[in-house]
Amino acid sequence: METMEIVLRPIGIIRSPFKKPKGTPIQPPAAKGVRGTVEIFPEYGEGLRDLDGFSHIILLYYFHLSGKPSLLVKPFMDDEKHGVFATRAPSRPNPIGLSVVRLLSIEGNKLYVEDLDVVDGTPLLDIKPYVPEFDARKDVRRGWLEKSITRVREFKDDGRFLR
Repeated sequence: METMEIVLRPIGIIRSPFKKPKGTPIQPPAAKGVRGTVEIFPEYGEGLRDLDGFSHIILLYYFHLSGKPSLLVKPFMDDEKHGVFATRAPSRPNPIGLSVVRLLSIEGNKLYVEDLDVVDGTPLLDIKPYVPEFDARKDVRRGWLEKSITRVREFKDDGRFLR
């Protein structure tokens, strides 16, 4: 298959209390109660219309501080290497992250959010509403995470995926 160039441009910036990756919670459940803002660039402000009717949103963002991509990674929640596509590690061929956060309010082009596990200054690529009937699944398997999923709040970024 022929490769094509894909160009993505940020639609905003994520602001959080985490100034560097090291020490940042690694998933939203580990960031319970952490508040931040999502600043949408003015030219995209109209796209926020009706978003305030949703309690949660999905943030899609660019891991701008991640290091060289690797197809085998040792994720934060395990001591074994796994294929990058079986993890949510930031050092991946296309370093795109996602977080489901609580939407508290919207003022102009600024979204106030909670349960934020993202480093301050992260470029935002897109926002989607979280809809449980679309997004939540029953009878799921958690693969290698089964043994440590209940301990997600104990894990923080230790800097292993930095540039």
